[in-house]
Amino acid sequence: MYSEKKVEPMKSLSTPSQPEIISLRNDTKASRQRIKQQNRKAALVFWCFAGPLILGLTVFFYIPIIWAVVLSFANARATLTPTGFVGFQNYIDMFKDSAFTSSLGTFLLFALFIVPTTFAASLGMALLVNSVKKAQGFFRSVFFLPTACSYVLASAVWRMGIFSGTDSGLANTVLHLFHLNSFDWITTPTPPWFWLVLVTVRLWLQVGIYMIIFVAGLQEIPRELYEASYVDGAKKGWETFRAITFPLLRNASISVLLLNIIAAFQAFDEFYNIMFGGNLSLARPPLVYIYQVAMFNQDFGHGSAGALILTIIIIAFTLLQGRFLGFGKKD
Repeated sequence: MYSEKKVEPMKSLSTPSQPEIISLRNDTKASRQRIKQQNRKAALVFWCFAGPLILGLTVFFYIPIIWAVVLSFANARATLTPTGFVGFQNYIDMFKDSAFTSSLGTFLLFALFIVPTTFAASLGMALLVNSVKKAQGFFRSVFFLPTACSYVLASAVWRMGIFSGTDSGLANTVLHLFHLNSFDWITTPTPPWFWLVLVTVRLWLQVGIYMIIFVAGLQEIPRELYEASYVDGAKKGWETFRAITFPLLRNASISVLLLNIIAAFQAFDEFYNIMFGGNLSLARPPLVYIYQVAMFNQDFGHGSAGALILTIIIIAFTLLQGRFLGFGKKD
């Protein structure tokens, strides 16, 4: 007789036992805790690095902008606390102020000088540097170096060293070599030689940064286009520059124009430090006039209104120029 054996039921592979379920839950819980700890550490690292920057931007950038908007609609003389809201009267007064409108005219005249001159000089330097076969990095560094100089320091050198108006000044020393009489370059309203001083110092300070933008644009142009044009009979020089180089530098050119015009709107240091001493009325850009209204006259309401007017003009001009020139479109 066969002995009967008790057959145990087979355990399903798809159904874990109770201890396995508990172990799986513990593992999942521990994994979630590790992920939370990692997220906390990542957040802590982020706020350690970004927190001071965000705090600085909030305290020294966003809050002053918001408060300037508030003051522009208020009467605030000799105090940063509004003493009474006047609506748009501060803006109306600034537009009626002949000194403010004259400062906008000074900007336009300065922009007519500096924008095309900087554009042509930076593009020419970029073409020269890009054509050099050896030590290209050295020449880029040499031409870019003046951009690291302080505007205040450069203005002092231009005013007291190069165009000092004395016989020991560099400009007058050069005139003496040609047996010409020396004269005051800054305080003489007619002829307005002070524009030469203002334009040359700005040109020396900023042409290097725009040269780098053009060099970057030149290096993005495929060499095959030039080789194909030479095969088709094109000549090096003006012909290839007009047909290939300049059209493919459209985005770089628009960037230089936009940045240059914005920088002209924001001109302050060289005008203030060179023309200071009774000559600011000869050439006073908007920022200098707004600074005088706010700081010298202690009229923070009108000063804030003028600053916001200038900001709106810059934004509108930038958007219109970018729209008109087609910035960002494909070549």
